[in-house]
Amino acid sequence: MTTGSHETTTPRPPALRLERGSVHDEACPSFQGAVELVGRRWTGAILFTASSGARRFGEYRAVIAGISDRLLAQRLKELEAEGLIARSVIPSTPVQVRYELAPTARRSSRPCSGWRSGARAACAASDKNTPEWVYLLSNG
Repeated sequence: MTTGSHETTTPRPPALRLERGSVHDEACPSFQGAVELVGRRWTGAILFTASSGARRFGEYRAVIAGISDRLLAQRLKELEAEGLIARSVIPSTPVQVRYELAPTARRSSRPCSGWRSGARAACAASDKNTPEWVYLLSNG
C-alpha cells in the first residue's frame, strides 16, 4: 500500500529453518529419485507387465498399447540400469532377449501384488464417475 512517498509493507515471515527429519535429509533425495523414476510415462505399465514374468521386447510392445519402440527400449534400459529390470540373453537362433523384474524389484513389489487383481476388478466394475485409482487402492 502506498501513501504519498512512503511505502508500507508487511514484514516477511522468518526464513524456514530446516531441521533434522525434514524432507531435505539425505534419504529423501533417494526416495524422490525413485518416485520420479517409477512415475515416468509408461514405467508403471512396464513394471506391471514385468511382474507377470519374463517377456521379449515384442511382447511388451504388444501388451502396452501406444508405447513406441524407442521409448520402450529407453525405459527398459533405464530400469535395467537402476536394478529394477533384469535382462537375460538366451543363446538361440535367433538370439532371444527377455526382460523381467529383477529380484530386488520383485521383493519391493510384494506390497503391491494385490493391485494386479484390483486392476482387473477395476476394469470390470468401472464406474465412469469414479477415478480408476480409487478402485485399485480399495481392491488391492
